[in-house]
Amino acid sequence: MEDGFRHHISDEIMRTKQQGLGRPIISTQLKDQTLVVAGDTIHWSKNWKTFPDFLGDYVRTTLGSTWGNAELGKPLRDRHPILQWYDTQCHYQASIQEKQGEVFSGPMTGVSYCYLGLAYNLYLLKHNVELQSRLVARLKDVKQFQGAYYELIVANCLIRAGFQLELEDETDQTTKHCEFSARSIATGKRYWIEAKMRSVPGVLGKTEVDGSTSSDPTSRLSKHLSDALRKPAPDERMIFIDLNAEPTLDGETPVWLDKTMRRLEDRERDLSQGQKAYVFVTNMAFHRRLNDPGARCELIAHGLGIHDFGKVRHVRLPEWYRQKQKHIDAHNLIHSFRNFPQIPSTFDGRPASEVFENHQRLKVGETYFFDDLGDEGLVAKITSIAVNENEKRAYIAILPSGSSNGLIAARDLSDFELADYKKYGDAYFGETEDRNSKTETIFELYEWLIRCYSKTPRAKLLELANDHPQLERLKALESFEIVLELCERWALTLEQGQNGARS
Repeated sequence: MEDGFRHHISDEIMRTKQQGLGRPIISTQLKDQTLVVAGDTIHWSKNWKTFPDFLGDYVRTTLGSTWGNAELGKPLRDRHPILQWYDTQCHYQASIQEKQGEVFSGPMTGVSYCYLGLAYNLYLLKHNVELQSRLVARLKDVKQFQGAYYELIVANCLIRAGFQLELEDETDQTTKHCEFSARSIATGKRYWIEAKMRSVPGVLGKTEVDGSTSSDPTSRLSKHLSDALRKPAPDERMIFIDLNAEPTLDGETPVWLDKTMRRLEDRERDLSQGQKAYVFVTNMAFHRRLNDPGARCELIAHGLGIHDFGKVRHVRLPEWYRQKQKHIDAHNLIHSFRNFPQIPSTFDGRPASEVFENHQRLKVGETYFFDDLGDEGLVAKITSIAVNENEKRAYIAILPSGSSNGLIAARDLSDFELADYKKYGDAYFGETEDRNSKTETIFELYEWLIRCYSKTPRAKLLELANDHPQLERLKALESFEIVLELCERWALTLEQGQNGARS
């Protein structure tokens, strides 16, 4: 693969890790103005240095200054939740910004996820589908705000996971219908989407009148499921239900986990003939911990009437892999939720360290002048790069011009560069394959091995399988089936070795 094409692919890998699989951010610089396209509308300003700068203005423009100023005129406790978030976000930014007008960074907190996350949700819908005025009106109506807010979260995760959304005509009162449908770019399958969130008095604008009186986060789960299943859906269903519970502390098991699983299993026994759905039970509790930098999405995925998705049972790794590919749309969505809201920092998908810190990003295959090598420096081509995270150093294999002898150079990495490397892997250095990826589970290890050997010639695979106890059975399999069998054996061996090392 030519270096230029490889670098294009690696840049796209980094962009999609920032922006997801939806329509790319369209932006350009015109003199001192930054222009950003959102759907069929162009926005511009000379004050936007980061993408969150744009989002801060975009949400105010979308909701309208007249409505926003009217809310700001009220006492803080009486304002709409969005304007309460705005106040908290402004105070947080002021506390971490060292100098007015300069780019600054800090940990994302609950209020950042809420306020900037809402802005990003609105932008994604406008840029990828359509932002209906009725949805904006629902957001501004405190009684309807919670439902619209959660629908936007679901839309965000679907778009970033590679789904094309089709909105329903909510003014049509002649029939019940789901919120919208979503077609997977990966598989072409179409799903009907329903999103519900439990109402709690005093949270997200709800009161004793329209909030649940039960302290059990799962109290409305069965009803939400039944209501969703009653709506007509000609294709497969995805149902999203948020428990709106207190967040779980790191390392602890959600208090609602067991009861949620029991309610889902009970509902499974009551299904009508042929009724099924992918059910995602979430707890997006960012709004309950506005000043907490440790906020995260909690998620349970369950196959309602789907026997081989979201069920606890023992299967071999090859069977687990086949099931994952069968339900890959749901698995891609799980990944998207776990990375929510994943707000981009740059307009063009480049790493933050390159854009804001002016660090020269080294790329494998490019030629550079290394002024600290030799008596007068060396011109050399980079052939590979490895990072020691503990040392915060990059070890660079180079080939000096006119020489056949390679050398190793070292370069210290700043905190920003190391953070970007951890986020983007070897794509940060212009590679298309992440050779140094870390695997946390045996499933990740198994998939990594499959990626490594999926293009290996059949003859080589059988050579590698020479000592396999079922070699004759493997010889009758197709090449990829051999890969699945061999990688299972290797993954289990590596896992056992790691467990032995730990003990």
